[in-house]
Amino acid sequence: MENYFVKTYRIILYAILVVFFLGCATTDDLNHVRGEVNYRLEATNEKLNALEKKYAALTDQTDKLSQAIRKTEDGLAQTRTSQAESRAAMTEIQEALLQIRGLLDDMKAEMRREISSFAAKTKKKEETEKRFQEKIEDLAFKINFIENFLGIGKKDTQERPPADTGAQISSNQTGAGVASVSKSDKATLYAEAFALFKEGKYEKSREAFENFLKQYPNTEFSDNAQFWVGECYYFEKKYEKAIVEYDKVIKNFPGGNKVSYALLKQGLSFLKLGDKASAKLLLQQVTKDYPNTSQARIARAKLLEIK
Repeated sequence: MENYFVKTYRIILYAILVVFFLGCATTDDLNHVRGEVNYRLEATNEKLNALEKKYAALTDQTDKLSQAIRKTEDGLAQTRTSQAESRAAMTEIQEALLQIRGLLDDMKAEMRREISSFAAKTKKKEETEKRFQEKIEDLAFKINFIENFLGIGKKDTQERPPADTGAQISSNQTGAGVASVSKSDKATLYAEAFALFKEGKYEKSREAFENFLKQYPNTEFSDNAQFWVGECYYFEKKYEKAIVEYDKVIKNFPGGNKVSYALLKQGLSFLKLGDKASAKLLLQQVTKDYPNTSQARIARAKLLEIK
């Protein structure tokens, strides 16, 4: 900037000297030239001041930018350090998770072995209970049928506790009775419903068996429960509904041990309704499909009455 000022001043000075030496310039001309020189010098100074201010501002901005760059570089360095530490921490976490997964796999394998062993023991126990329960129910069915056949009402038996009930079975096994067993246990629910039936409380018994079937639709007790629903309707003298429930035993549990009983009681229900033709067909089916059973003997006796 100073070189520019000096060059300008020299040019003007040379011009004055040339005019002076040529002898053509007057005093007014010299004054005019001086004024022009001063004017230009002031203008130049103003430009210089403005440029200096801009330069100072640029310098300040450059300093601030340099500081910002340094901070950014410091931040990047810290970020790289943090990332490295995070990677190391993640590696440790992954290793810990692998160890935990290994422990969980070992625990799962051990639990599967224990569950399998427990399931085998439980299944064997349930099968034994079912066989015992079936014998009791078979006896109960025969007693109920004889009572119905001979016209003996339940009023005579309600005053005394029944000889064999599902509730007593549970009591004999646990020594504490049905009340001591969890309500969610299927054997207990079944035993309670069966006990109500033996007490002649058919509506409550039917509701209990229906509730059992909602919770346990396909267990070792389900076909029996469905049969006793039909029995409840039968002893309530709602023979149409009884026929429908007996039919569910035949269709839903064809491999169960209550199919022959359901067929027999369907025949007896039709007989109660006065439909001898349907009753005869069902009773004949019992004697044909289950010839050496008590159900077949009862069916033959009824067929003789129909004739």
